[in-house]
Amino acid sequence: MTDSAPTAPAPSPSPRIRTSDRFVAYVHQMCASTQARAALRRGLGLPVERCTYMHRYLVPWLRDHDDQHYGDVRRAYYAVAALIAARPRSARDTAPDQNTPLSWYERPNLGASLGQAVAKGVLKENSAESALHLMARQSSDAIHPGLPALVRQLLSGGIPIDWAVLLEDLAWWNRSRDRIATRWLESYFRTAANTTDPTDLAEENDR
Repeated sequence: MTDSAPTAPAPSPSPRIRTSDRFVAYVHQMCASTQARAALRRGLGLPVERCTYMHRYLVPWLRDHDDQHYGDVRRAYYAVAALIAARPRSARDTAPDQNTPLSWYERPNLGASLGQAVAKGVLKENSAESALHLMARQSSDAIHPGLPALVRQLLSGGIPIDWAVLLEDLAWWNRSRDRIATRWLESYFRTAANTTDPTDLAEENDR
């Protein structure tokens, strides 16, 4: 009786790549062109209706990959594309990882990035917390104009941003603001290891 050869294990199915990750990879690819990067950067902080130079690069992709019935969803795509295009030179070499082993909710959101910035001394604690609490009370239209300066400060300080997570959070913000804001705040306080005692902040605010 001959021994049968061991059966090779079936390859595990590759995880489905999220549309947001595909979009981020596409924008990084587009930014290899100086002309495309300049056109996308011109939409920083602007509503879609004023991003006339971006349509050439984004409309065909969005037509083929996502449903654009919601205006705030479309603005999230345009905003993130502009933010990626406007990265400082020091942050341009970081390629997106579409195959991250982390689950979606383990990936860093904007709150986690702000927490890292505080822990590394890139941002002051009260500035980061004030920005988070302000955004938690705002609509997405009010958040977008302030994002370019905040994101640039993070990137210039070497703090990475998960663009796909930011994209989906912005797209859902007006429909799930409280849920997303809570997640940002929780991630911030888990990450900002060097945060001070709350009473210290209260005393500082009373001065």
